[in-house]
Amino acid sequence: MRKGLLLTAASAALVSSLTACGGSSSNSSNSDAGPKIGVILPDSKSSARWETADRKYLSEAFKAAGVDYDIQNAQGDKQEFQTIADQMITNGVNVLVIVNLDSGTGKAVLDKAKAQGVATIDYDRLTLGGSAQYYVSFDNTQVGKLQGEGLGKCLSDMKAEKPIVATLNGSPTDNNATLFAQGYNSVLDPKYKSGDYVKGPDQSVPDWDNAQAGTIFEQMLTSEPRTGGVLAANDGLGNAAIAVLRKQNRNGQVPVTGQDATVQGLQNILAGDQCMTVYKAVKKEADATAKLAISLAKGEKGETNATVEDPEGKREVAAVLETPVAIYKDNVKDVVDDGFVTAEELCTGKYAALCAEAGIK
Repeated sequence: MRKGLLLTAASAALVSSLTACGGSSSNSSNSDAGPKIGVILPDSKSSARWETADRKYLSEAFKAAGVDYDIQNAQGDKQEFQTIADQMITNGVNVLVIVNLDSGTGKAVLDKAKAQGVATIDYDRLTLGGSAQYYVSFDNTQVGKLQGEGLGKCLSDMKAEKPIVATLNGSPTDNNATLFAQGYNSVLDPKYKSGDYVKGPDQSVPDWDNAQAGTIFEQMLTSEPRTGGVLAANDGLGNAAIAVLRKQNRNGQVPVTGQDATVQGLQNILAGDQCMTVYKAVKKEADATAKLAISLAKGEKGETNATVEDPEGKREVAAVLETPVAIYKDNVKDVVDDGFVTAEELCTGKYAALCAEAGIK
């Protein structure tokens, strides 16, 4: 049974439109009346998505609805995260949406907002022990399961025999990383137990730091040079592993997973250096969050389609959960067709021919 996510069927699904970019973006009429929504993004280092996708989609949705909003990025600084939250509350936001840096900082911010009568939403990451009224994300255990299954598919395609699998987990302070690991370990552990795979080095990467991931993976390869597969929790970590493998001319010979369907990750897949990624349609997540935030700011009740369990807070949180999709070389085109990345940014230089082979124009 899952520890982190317990899904229960509920009412309707949400859809609307959102976006965000570096530093701060806002739209203010300087009116004291009407909805005001604040959003705090975590950083721009752990994943490109926060600035290239989330900020953009959230901004678009709020603009379309004609509501005042302020989107800021804490850039990995916990103190700055709290300062931004204090400023937003002082400036009169009705709703505060956060992507926490860790549950401790997130809880402090959420509790302060609650005490000031501000409605709260956990976006993408659940704050353990927190007080957010709602949570909008993907089924993150399913994300991990797709990664485990994807690695298995690629190892099978390569006819690998009893491969040693190294694991680069996400940040230990991110509850999503815990859920991803629950998902992929539910696939990999039986393989280890049966002897089909051999469990290799397994380590978390603090703050999803890609540079640290490269150092960690180099150490993993030194300790286990016969490593035959890499479960990397996102595209950034996967690329760090690929860079190390490339130095040893082993890229493409060792399957590496990822997540987020970044341009870099998709290019690595097209080049044959990365096995797969997981596409999370951020626009759907952002649209759902915008719709929910706007409803709350107007004093209305939001619609949800699930609940998740906060194991630390021992409470169930009303949630909207979207569905992740596994992406391999043969369906990279789907991510482009969906508008998440453009053919222009993906198909540059040497990737133009690879895009053509994949049917991407």
